[in-house]
Amino acid sequence: MSTLTTVLTIAAVIAVIAVLLAAGVLLRARKGTGSGTRSLKRRFGPEYHRTLERHGGDTEAAHHDLRERVERYGRIRPLPLERAVREQYAAQWTTLQERFVDAPRQAVADAEQLLARIAATRGFPAGDRRDEQLAALSVHHPREVEGLRTARRAAHSASASTDELRAALIHARALFESMTTAGPVTSVKAPSHKASQQGLRHLLRPKGSGV
Repeated sequence: MSTLTTVLTIAAVIAVIAVLLAAGVLLRARKGTGSGTRSLKRRFGPEYHRTLERHGGDTEAAHHDLRERVERYGRIRPLPLERAVREQYAAQWTTLQERFVDAPRQAVADAEQLLARIAATRGFPAGDRRDEQLAALSVHHPREVEGLRTARRAAHSASASTDELRAALIHARALFESMTTAGPVTSVKAPSHKASQQGLRHLLRPKGSGV
């Protein structure tokens, strides 16, 4: 075998190896992306889809956003609430919920402020750092955090109807219940069964509403 033939053979082998290595890297990258997507979907639930929507369907940008939140806030260890503090917050929530009958918008605004205070008490960023607080809560309460966003939008919207304010308070309550559970933070699903919602809506009906 001539020297030229040997060189060409070696070059061909090297080229084949390079192609195989590149294909392997690409395959692993694709698998990793799929696995990452599934992992983020499991962790964030509806928050994953909300984030994807906010990024205009850009999966890479949404994943970067969510992973950055986990990296920044995932190590937060929520502080436990003492029984007396939990009872105080529960009483405040009952009061604002009853206030909804006469002053729906103020009740939702009060709910927003109460949620922000509870979050700060549990060790999340304070309420005056709204974006940071929401980002941190989205990591630890991904299924309920939208309740705080909804309350903020409704409380500061001059055009929000009574029904929209009522819905905002119902969603906010899910986050309230999740953050005030005893012991480690656990995920509490938003009230979805008909009996629970009907009972709460009945309580939140403004006087003279006839609905």
